[in-house]
Amino acid sequence: MAAPQTPRRPYLVRAMHEWMTANNQTPHLVVDAASPAAEVPRAYVRDGRITLNVSWQATQGLKLGNEWIEFSARFGGVAQQVRIPVTSVLGIYARETGQGMLFQNEGESPPPAADSGNSTGTRPKLRVIK
Repeated sequence: MAAPQTPRRPYLVRAMHEWMTANNQTPHLVVDAASPAAEVPRAYVRDGRITLNVSWQATQGLKLGNEWIEFSARFGGVAQQVRIPVTSVLGIYARETGQGMLFQNEGESPPPAADSGNSTGTRPKLRVIK
């Protein structure tokens, strides 16, 4: 029996962060702040989510690990420690272009393709709403 695969999310977050940084863009994480393990500045949570600038310039001691994302940043001029379970990351995008990636929960299947009368169906489409 094959061993279970490791989650993709931490690898994809690191890859997108590196790609955005290499292209002089500002990476932002969208985080599910409702997770009890998420240590984020609660004053900045809106609708159960928080968007965090995770550029090297905006953070200090940024660690993009397999289980946790950790850094220190200033919020309203006050330095605060942020610690987020990678499973709470809903997406990563570049502030300048809006390009990025949304994540579904590991183990969830994508929604089924609509039946277009052929055996392959249509591909799901991602639409970013600002």
